[in-house]
Amino acid sequence: MGRYFNLHPLLLEDIVNTGQRPKLDDYGDYLFSVFKMLQFNEKESTIKSEQVSLILGVNFVITFEEDTGDVFNPIRDRIRNGKGLIRKMGADYLAYSLIDTIVDNYFTILEKLGDKIEFLEDELVVNPRTETLQTIHSLKRELIFLRKSVWPLREVVSRLERGGSKLIKETTGIYLRDVYDHAIQVIDAIETYRDLLSGMLDIYLSSISNKMNEIMKVLTIIGTIFIPLTFIAGIYGMNFKYMPELGLTWGYPVVLLLMSVIGVIMMFYFRGKKWL
Repeated sequence: MGRYFNLHPLLLEDIVNTGQRPKLDDYGDYLFSVFKMLQFNEKESTIKSEQVSLILGVNFVITFEEDTGDVFNPIRDRIRNGKGLIRKMGADYLAYSLIDTIVDNYFTILEKLGDKIEFLEDELVVNPRTETLQTIHSLKRELIFLRKSVWPLREVVSRLERGGSKLIKETTGIYLRDVYDHAIQVIDAIETYRDLLSGMLDIYLSSISNKMNEIMKVLTIIGTIFIPLTFIAGIYGMNFKYMPELGLTWGYPVVLLLMSVIGVIMMFYFRGKKWL
């Protein structure tokens, strides 16, 4: 393909090395751009990334993908059925349609992440667990990865939209401006989700701290109730020979009753203070 279309060796090297960040190179007779196509894996609940290399020439568009399966089926259907403007417009419009589909699919990814974040918020309020913290960190990593994939895309679409190449018609530039707006919206949504996750991390730490405080409060109340009871039991556990109460017939049940009364009085006192 490189020999047939007279493609530059550096361009072919970038196609093979799939770790490229989104970029745009102008080779005069053709434009070479790299994008990250993202798809959501429903089974593993993860984001799959794939590099899409796009070459736009005077009368042709070439795309290279890493694997089978993509997000371009709606475009293929429109071409087969003759719907829309793809068959009426030039190669630059087809390139726009491919880029627009890649960017619009980011909204689908964001919708999935938004659902996970919403579920996570409910879990934080009801029952925060260690797994919740792991999920928060996992979502933060996915958003960072998504941001790295989308952020350079803004500059790529901006260069295409400004019309610096003869291969991009002015009529297509209007459509590319819309793609640029979508890219900005995606970036804003990513930043919003990142802020939400940072706030959720603070909420998680606060919830764990509050739960620990509740446990310590209960233990403190129990210990406070048993302090006077332990004091009474300690006095009558000394077993001195001439302790006056040792000879009382009802001494043992009276002391137990006294300890019970003290415990009940303290329980009502704590409840009145709303400590229980």
